[in-house]
Amino acid sequence: MTTANPSEEHHLPPEAAALDEDTAHKVEELIEQEEGALNRYRGPLLWFVTGLALAMSVFHLYAAIDIVPTMYLRYIHVGFVLTLTFLMYPMARRFRHRLMPWDIALAALALYVLYYLIAGGDELTDRYVFPEPMDLVVGWMLIALTLEAARRTTGPIMPGISIVFMLYAFFGNHLPAPWTHQGYDSERLVPHLTITLEGIFGTAVDVSSTLIILFTIFGAVLQVTGAGKFFVDFSFALMGGKATSAGRTVVLSSFLLGGPSGSGVATTVTLGSVAWPMMKRVGYAPHDAGGLLAAGGLGAIISPPVLGAAAFLIAEFLKISYLQVIEMAIIPTCLYYASLLFMVELDQRRIGVDETADGETYSTESAGTLLRKYGFHLTSLVSIVGFLLWGYSATLSVVYASGVAAALSWLRRECAMTPAKLVTALREGSVQVLNVAATCACAGIIVGVVTLTGLGLKFSEIAIRYAGGSLALTAVYTGLIVWVIGLAVPVTASYIISAVIAAPALIKLGVPDFAAHMFIFYYAVLSEVSPPTALSPFAAAAITGAGPYHTTLMAWKYTLPAFLLPFVFVTDPLGVGLLLQRSPGMGWDDVAWITTLATFGLGLLASAAQGFGLRMMAGWERWATMLAGLLLIFPSAVDGLLEWITGVSIPSPHWAGLALGAALLAAQALRPRVAAAG
Repeated sequence: MTTANPSEEHHLPPEAAALDEDTAHKVEELIEQEEGALNRYRGPLLWFVTGLALAMSVFHLYAAIDIVPTMYLRYIHVGFVLTLTFLMYPMARRFRHRLMPWDIALAALALYVLYYLIAGGDELTDRYVFPEPMDLVVGWMLIALTLEAARRTTGPIMPGISIVFMLYAFFGNHLPAPWTHQGYDSERLVPHLTITLEGIFGTAVDVSSTLIILFTIFGAVLQVTGAGKFFVDFSFALMGGKATSAGRTVVLSSFLLGGPSGSGVATTVTLGSVAWPMMKRVGYAPHDAGGLLAAGGLGAIISPPVLGAAAFLIAEFLKISYLQVIEMAIIPTCLYYASLLFMVELDQRRIGVDETADGETYSTESAGTLLRKYGFHLTSLVSIVGFLLWGYSATLSVVYASGVAAALSWLRRECAMTPAKLVTALREGSVQVLNVAATCACAGIIVGVVTLTGLGLKFSEIAIRYAGGSLALTAVYTGLIVWVIGLAVPVTASYIISAVIAAPALIKLGVPDFAAHMFIFYYAVLSEVSPPTALSPFAAAAITGAGPYHTTLMAWKYTLPAFLLPFVFVTDPLGVGLLLQRSPGMGWDDVAWITTLATFGLGLLASAAQGFGLRMMAGWERWATMLAGLLLIFPSAVDGLLEWITGVSIPSPHWAGLALGAALLAAQALRPRVAAAG
């Protein structure tokens, strides 16, 4: 999402230039509702904010290759984020594109807080139990600044939730059991949130300051060197460049474009601007096309090597390497895109693609030609993993990968990382991280309250009690909780809140911690397609002209089969095999077996969702196909549920699912096409 000039909006990716002016304006407004509306400056102000953003990127690149004390790194990171946020994001839309006196005052206040924290040093940290009056004043300043920065970048809901958690810390002693706690005053809570590493400067800001900003710089480098355009063009050319291959092209290009970017909405808008005319030409309805585009964009958040910002938090929460997170995401990502491909292939048959649309080719160059000219961009998909495998840390790996991308860009003159492009990339790397970093700092308030009051353990006990100790029901409750939280806040915030509140319940019931966190991560991602923060489908709807909520429903349909999959992580003894992990007694043959079952199961669920297999399905066929798919994906869970309802257990439920699915497909194959049920 890089622009050629900081006086322009940074939200829309350059590959989306094909959008007409009205559509681009609608998409821009939708993105601004979620990510905030940036100021556009000119003249000295433009150069000043550019210089500040450059300083932020250069500092973090330096911190990645040299030693900067952890506390000071987090202090300076938050100081940069707060200062730039107050300069770049207006207090209200009517003050946009003007630097108001209160913006200057808040930025100056942020710098003063940063100075106070750094000057206080170890002495400040040592006296957090018995803070001085000025410590409390500065602490309240930092909390207020953090809440305002989050409000400007992500809207009022996230800071509102943080305030509710603070009220719980202050007045929770008045609540009934099991929610009650001893109660905390300002002298205990404020230092905990603002001085220790348990609050604002906790895990989330640690990840934001060491990984997330470096990956946004990496993404900006790829954009300014033309990698994004190559991924889209190459995908279309590889699929033949024909309108009838538009659906398949969306799936492939969403992976290539989404993997390095890690941004769902950027992927959706980029693909939509190019693919929608093709999809319309072959007969896709606007809401179907928008749903598929949003589902493709959603894949960007779960696709290695970058995934979404929350994936970096998984590594930090679990104290594992980022390479292990990438490893755990490989099979679920492949299954997600396999599910999308199943849905696309069924779409081709269900809507009756207009074969005459192949008369026009949408790719000007062949895949081979593009690969010879710009194939070096594909190194971005493997360079980070390569450096990780060679033993480098995640921070060094992304810095070196950015350097490799910049160096290889000189192989083509039009892609070369010139000084002007370097400035753009470094500037946009800082600007693009502001909303995520502000969210991480604000989420630190919530995490701090949870750790201080023990709310996470209380909540897990309540969830387990309501589920009657059942792991399957606890997983359902947890998924619903994460989904509800995701209705109001972005993916990163949803994951952080759920990780400290909901994950302990699953872990208490014996679920491995990595499986619990991956389960929560995937359901946190659902916020990308869940109103009122359904940014990807809303942006896709603006491009296709469909209704936003109808498009959101279609996005749910396309993603539903794959998003049932995370339940396998936590409810099936072999489920961890989908994360390329093995519990005691498991072999690689078990990993292959559970992956095969999941693949066939997703295919059957896709057929049920589309109402089409080899033929159009009758209502009862859809239900039977869905049952077959569920038996393959959740054999033990479905068997347990049926036994609880009917008292009858299914022997070898996965084999029953295979047999039922094969019988349904055979019956459809034998039925004449003209006899298809509606």
